[in-house]
Amino acid sequence: MNKAELIQVIADKVGVKKVEAEKMVSTFIDVVTATLKKKGEVVLTGFGTFSAKKRAARVGVNPQKPTEKIKIAATTVPKFKAGKTLKDALK
Repeated sequence: MNKAELIQVIADKVGVKKVEAEKMVSTFIDVVTATLKKKGEVVLTGFGTFSAKKRAARVGVNPQKPTEKIKIAATTVPKFKAGKTLKDALK
């Protein structure tokens, strides 16, 4: 399912116009992104937790020249941990 399909399903289930559902999805994405930028986390009980994780700098291998080592800078990456209800639903 892509973003457009998600918007259509939300519009149908909630009974709102597609434009309003698109605003809901966009707002959710904006709020999660802003919270993660501030080093916070978004917890949706039963569904899961969105958080930001720091990845340390490390030495990697150049895929074009496997004998050559390259430095990979430290970075912050998004992380999602599924909640119990979601895990149980997929069993």
